[in-house]
Amino acid sequence: MHIESNITHTNSFDSYKEINNHHSPLLFPSSSPFFCWISKMDNLYLYVGIIGNIISVLMFLSPVKTFWTIVKKGSTEEFKSLPYICTLLNSCLWTYYGITKPGSYLVATVNGFGILVEIVYISLFLIYAPPRTRAKTAKVAGIVDVMVFAGAVLVTQFGMEGDMRIDVIGFMGAALNIVMYASPLSSMRLVVTTKSVEYMPFLLSLFFFLNGAVWTFYAFLVRDWFLGVPNGTGFVLGVAQLALYSIYMQSKPSKVIFDDLDSGGQHQHLLPSSTSNPTEPL
Repeated sequence: MHIESNITHTNSFDSYKEINNHHSPLLFPSSSPFFCWISKMDNLYLYVGIIGNIISVLMFLSPVKTFWTIVKKGSTEEFKSLPYICTLLNSCLWTYYGITKPGSYLVATVNGFGILVEIVYISLFLIYAPPRTRAKTAKVAGIVDVMVFAGAVLVTQFGMEGDMRIDVIGFMGAALNIVMYASPLSSMRLVVTTKSVEYMPFLLSLFFFLNGAVWTFYAFLVRDWFLGVPNGTGFVLGVAQLALYSIYMQSKPSKVIFDDLDSGGQHQHLLPSSTSNPTEPL
């Protein structure tokens, strides 16, 4: 029972070696098929995690072109800050989860990188946004990324311990991840409405699919369902996006529909600009 308990709570090959050395050498001989299988599985989840890190880094860097445009034009124009604010909170939660849960350093490292990138994005947005939008963006970022995250850390650190703390952090991260993965649904609806993939870039959809697939596989290997459920959702949505792309990539968009969109129906700010109605909600 002692051995089974240790195996259940670790994904590290080193832990298996420690168990093997602690008990009789006849229990898990280093040349046995079981021991070799454990070694291969350990290497597999490490390689999959590294691939997932690389893809996630590319996902984090995908808005670079957008912010380069903002810097060149000196204005945020129609771009929205809320996705980056939410992504920063998401990265903070998963970094906290990776630090708290033993053996989840691959989750912590890539999301730690995400924190740095999102801070740069939000900072650039604050620099180039109109004064009114800048104030609203700073307010929302302060509430979401500082107060909410600080509250989550304080509650889990001082009100919980052990597995409960890990589970609550994982649940919060997974819930936010699912909400964020659902955000492309509006783009998918727009593709169907306009019969054009202009608003759904292929590379972003491809990386969306790959990111969901790799991290779902990683979650399966390490048996982490907090990672598996949201990334599995992302994988399914990624498949749907690629399917839509293959259907509509050759289609000619309806000019009437685009005229309707340009009239303002699809360009409403998540954070109102300085010219918005003062009473308009966020």
